[in-house]
Amino acid sequence: MSLSVFSCAQTPKRDWGSDQFREGRFHNADATATAGGNMGRVLYRFLFEKRVDPVPQAPIPVQPLDRTKLDEQSGDLAVRLGHSTVLLRLSGQYFLTDPVFGERASPVQWAGPKRFHDSPIPLEGLPTLAGVILSHDHYDHLDKATALALAERGTPFYAPLGVGQRLVRWGVDPAQVTELDWWQSVQVGSVKLVATPAQHFSGRSLSDSNRTLWASWALLGEESRVFFSGDSGYFDGFAEIGRRFGPFDLTLVETGAYDEDWPDIHMSPEQSVQAHRDLNGRVMIPIHNSTFDLALHAWYEPMERALAEAARDQQVLSLPMIGEPLTLGSAPQISHWWRAPEGEWALSQP
Repeated sequence: MSLSVFSCAQTPKRDWGSDQFREGRFHNADATATAGGNMGRVLYRFLFEKRVDPVPQAPIPVQPLDRTKLDEQSGDLAVRLGHSTVLLRLSGQYFLTDPVFGERASPVQWAGPKRFHDSPIPLEGLPTLAGVILSHDHYDHLDKATALALAERGTPFYAPLGVGQRLVRWGVDPAQVTELDWWQSVQVGSVKLVATPAQHFSGRSLSDSNRTLWASWALLGEESRVFFSGDSGYFDGFAEIGRRFGPFDLTLVETGAYDEDWPDIHMSPEQSVQAHRDLNGRVMIPIHNSTFDLALHAWYEPMERALAEAARDQQVLSLPMIGEPLTLGSAPQISHWWRAPEGEWALSQP
């Protein structure tokens, strides 16, 4: 494994010196994990299988994010902006995970999975960011237009190997991009960022599969520790991350877009809660749901199944409305906003 943290060169790197890289591509630690799953069967089922509630029948409730009120709140906090895009404030610095502000998670904006809701805050309304944290280069996690808009503001990017070079090829200044292999870290002000393992795959076309690395992240602040899963199947790496960097005050764990035909690359909600246990997490926010139709399950199913699994041993989940800030260390927020019928969103506390 390479031991250095480096800024990207303009020319794509071919020999990464990484334990994950061989024969021109990156690999999962578990060589038996199937990248991509049985996509032929998935496509057939998507076209012909009867689906139940794949998208909301009424607008999803979104709490507008007021920047002034946000600044008035003290302490570390997290705000879901949609899918896997989360605004974090740690030790007074703002970070943004996997920013996607585009209308569709797609190579084009006239076709592909369309957003269920707008972002609770416009891109131009975001606070100054100490860094954008990227987990991998799939379209629902890395939106080119969003990345370029953030780059124009001088925003630093922290990415797994190869993903940063993709940004550079798009025109992002190499000085704004830092790439890390698994277990490498970089200090950003008072926050230490650690690229940690995940079990997934990468690519944005038929010809570039696994040419870039995927990762989860540990963000270690002065008062709070946060884990961001990116995308991952369930694997023993979560326990190792928990041993090295836990306990985590907050885990942001992929809970959505799962299916029986891709068990190695996405987790069921039950596995997501188990990952939270393995990580020694105190509060978990299920992410990777409620913004795009990317799988065959009902759009609201991830929240219900995660809550049921967490109740078995009193794991603490927080499911705030999109745009609703969660102060780390405060009581969890579960408004059951996804349950209300016909768009009349009746909020209740558990």
